[in-house]
Amino acid sequence: MREHPHADPRAGDGPHPDVWTGRATNRLQWLPALAGAACTALGVELAVDSAAWTSGTAPLVMSVVGCIAAGLLVLFGTLAFVHVDLTLDKESLEVRCGHIGLPRRRIPLSHVADADFTAHVTPRHWGGWGYRWRPEKGTAVVVRRGEGIVLRLWDGHTFTITVDNAESAVRVIRARLRTSTPGQDR
Repeated sequence: MREHPHADPRAGDGPHPDVWTGRATNRLQWLPALAGAACTALGVELAVDSAAWTSGTAPLVMSVVGCIAAGLLVLFGTLAFVHVDLTLDKESLEVRCGHIGLPRRRIPLSHVADADFTAHVTPRHWGGWGYRWRPEKGTAVVVRRGEGIVLRLWDGHTFTITVDNAESAVRVIRARLRTSTPGQDR
């Protein structure tokens, strides 16, 4: 987790940083990413060494395309959720996933009704890791189990993010919400 150096966010209702940043990481996601890379490498190997293939061209093409497509899908799908970065400034909250920063979601604080800390967010509650939606629960970015933030938006939806030091982020969000008028863009 990285935080702005101007204030200690654990210090109750004291001054809050201009920009609060946090992160959650799941190193276990590297295992499926390695499996995806291996599947992609198998597809490339089949394409390069096609002379050894004796079953015909159509099965070879299907095997090469299938291995490469499945491998890339698994590789990039898992790398997108190795970590999540949360940036909270005076006007919005931005969530960026993975090394590329995609998927990304920016929520203006004027759209946030309240923020709550939750100590137990698990992939099991959301149906797995990643960017999730469940009709009865809302939307979430879950990269690991543990603490998180639950945003209640003015449109009735919720958005949950797993992030280290979520209590600090909730304090900063609530402090910023107290200084704004509900539902108005700033």
